[in-house]
Amino acid sequence: MVELGRRTRLHIIKSSDYGLFLDGENMGEILLPRRYVTPEMTVGQSIEVMIFLDGEERVVATTEVPVAELNEFAYLKVNSVERVGAFMDWGVSKDLFVPFAEQRVKMEPGRKYIVFIYLDPLTERLVGSSKLEKFFDKNVETLQKGQAVEMIVWHATPLGYKVIVNRKYEGLVFKNEVFKTIRTGETLQGYIKNIRPDGKLDISLDSQGYTKVDKHSKLILEIIKKAGGRLPYNDKTDPEVIYSIFGFSKKVFKMSLGKLYKEKLININEDGISLT
Repeated sequence: MVELGRRTRLHIIKSSDYGLFLDGENMGEILLPRRYVTPEMTVGQSIEVMIFLDGEERVVATTEVPVAELNEFAYLKVNSVERVGAFMDWGVSKDLFVPFAEQRVKMEPGRKYIVFIYLDPLTERLVGSSKLEKFFDKNVETLQKGQAVEMIVWHATPLGYKVIVNRKYEGLVFKNEVFKTIRTGETLQGYIKNIRPDGKLDISLDSQGYTKVDKHSKLILEIIKKAGGRLPYNDKTDPEVIYSIFGFSKKVFKMSLGKLYKEKLININEDGISLT
């Protein structure tokens, strides 16, 4: 089914002076305006487009690629603020409208905010909201522990950093597992550490299990070899130092050292670690 705010592949059914008309299925014929048409586009061909309403509230198509689509979260910049609300740049020619009633804080031109893109049931227009809590998807049946995910950093809390997982779910990265500066709007890769009964996710910046240990064990060996066979770090070294040298948490470091020690590849002593 064709929906406003989503990219989809449609067939070109005819050409006109205004552009190309596409088979919009449940939405009827949809115009791809002339400014988006390229010489390669011909009748009968299928092309990928996004459907939205133009400035005159007509259903049209565009080949522009939005930063995010319908029912997704995104970190967007405010282009302007008018008497009715803010207008944000989301990658297509018509800015995304965010009414004042849907702004957690009053938006300012030039600043960026995380918003959710949805279809207003009253106006049937695509709009945004920075009141995010009411939009998170609680259905996490398709997710599993250890799964790699993409996340957008939302904001800091006393426990850690709230994040938006795969543009749909609410997650948390615990503060004691973060050893670098992360900022609102930053996109990072993470891994599902725990799935809570309320649909929220605990996220780790490091992969879980033996795959993680194998990867980081190899890195430790490489760093030891480059340092001449010995390093002045062990399982008692400060976490911040571990992260600055190796790029991962002390927990992962200790697990990796244990694996290397059991395989008799390294020695561990009070002064550090060395190759056997």
